[in-house]
Amino acid sequence: MTNILVTGSSRGIGRATVQALAARGAKVIGQATRSTDSATLAADFRAPVAPQMLWQEALAALGGQIDVLVNNAGLFTPNPIAGSDLDWLDAWEDTLRINLTAAAQLSRFAVRHWQETGRAGRIVHVSSRAGHRGDSPAHWHYAAAKGGMLAMHKTVARAYAAEGILSFAIAPGFTDTAPGDDYLASRGGPALLADIPLGRVAEPEEIAAIAVFCALDAPASMTGAVIDANGASYVR
Repeated sequence: MTNILVTGSSRGIGRATVQALAARGAKVIGQATRSTDSATLAADFRAPVAPQMLWQEALAALGGQIDVLVNNAGLFTPNPIAGSDLDWLDAWEDTLRINLTAAAQLSRFAVRHWQETGRAGRIVHVSSRAGHRGDSPAHWHYAAAKGGMLAMHKTVARAYAAEGILSFAIAPGFTDTAPGDDYLASRGGPALLADIPLGRVAEPEEIAAIAVFCALDAPASMTGAVIDANGASYVR
């Protein structure tokens, strides 16, 4: 059985990923800011110590062995440059800590765990199209965090492939994580779709399917790859 830790598991892509992994027979521990069930650990990544505590708790819950880490937790809130200096900096630091620093901490713990136990392991990073093409004027912080995640992923892949430690990244575009039409309304309505040749945003289950492939099935030669899933709204 494959033991997997998935962050940001309470909704959207994270919840769909947990469900899909469990359906494949994996033993999964999730993370959310607040625990929702016995298989979800509470960790607020705004606190610097939270990733370390989460790793230790997840390791204990999974019998001392974690085979795959899925870095999915994220924060996407606007941060207009017209705000106060203090508010802008607070939002920047919260977003970088949740979207990038916590993922880096967990990735470090994972790599060290596999090195110390002599085991192979996989990390799946859920980044964003924004890491390649940038984002709106109110989301400098989000784009910077996701771009940093992609650079970190590539570094991990190159550094540890010879040890059987593999790294994969997914770069989704807009993904429908809200009920009904709430998601489109929150992102500007039908105008959002004009930039997506596919004509719709991605469903969480589509991104989860890619995450499951990376976690369980992707050949080792794919380590270092970034898989785009944006309806052809950004091709490279």
